[in-house]
Amino acid sequence: MWRPIGRRRPFCEASTLPLVSADVLEWGRRNLRPLPWRAVRDPWAILVSEVMAQQTGVDRVVPKWHELLDRWPDAAALAGADLGDILAVWTGLGYPRRARDLQATARQVVERHGGVVPDVLSDLLALSGVGPYTARAVLAFAFEQPVGVVDTNVARVLARSQGRRLASREAQATADALVPAGDGWLWNQTLMEVGAVFCRPTPRCDGCPVRGRCRWADDGWPEPDPAPGSAGVSRRQARFAGSDREARGRLMRALLAAPQSRRDALAATGVVGDEERAGRIVDGLIADRLVLADSDGAVRLP
Repeated sequence: MWRPIGRRRPFCEASTLPLVSADVLEWGRRNLRPLPWRAVRDPWAILVSEVMAQQTGVDRVVPKWHELLDRWPDAAALAGADLGDILAVWTGLGYPRRARDLQATARQVVERHGGVVPDVLSDLLALSGVGPYTARAVLAFAFEQPVGVVDTNVARVLARSQGRRLASREAQATADALVPAGDGWLWNQTLMEVGAVFCRPTPRCDGCPVRGRCRWADDGWPEPDPAPGSAGVSRRQARFAGSDREARGRLMRALLAAPQSRRDALAATGVVGDEERAGRIVDGLIADRLVLADSDGAVRLP
């Protein structure tokens, strides 16, 4: 059983960890989706998958992951690519800043680590665009180190199983304590899968392998749900339709075909009747270094 967290007390009884994890691991062995990055241990390929999957569904990520790695199979190859070409492959994933940051990461891996993704947490955290989750995901899934991985799916499982919101350090310490010796890769993948399949924002508890050890469910799912506001749990995104994100995407797609004059770029955003807003969108992409402005005002991909 889970133990309440108190000051200077362990997050769970160490002696119960094999009992807590055995049936969950067995569920994972039988039910993990065959995602392609789960079949490899190449640190670069795994880092790319983690960056691509941030706020993007895996169904959209899979073909793009293959395409990017087929074209640039390692950090050195991506480091030397044109950002415009990378952005073209990235089209459809959203949040193109991630593509820019991934190339910056590749260049740092080449410059600081001889093109080899490091296996030390502090070195990973020093890379552009690599935060605590991505760094630990690389350690757990590429190097099979015994660290807990807390993405938004795992964070919901942890908070609900504890029956309360968890602060960042609590969530990470709990995740680390639960990793069973020798099975860290499978354990982390399984908790992520449980969060993605069962412990969703609107939970589906029937068949969940963690159901018998979930305090929130045992208590009858009282309000408030402990997951929202807990460390690592993403908040509902603003509506995409009509947003600046949608307008930025329209312009990026137009630039894939050809550079645009300033006037055409404003029109390509799809913002009608608000030239000031359209201008902010164009200028924002320039400021983010995702679009370049020529001396005559025309804009193009890098």
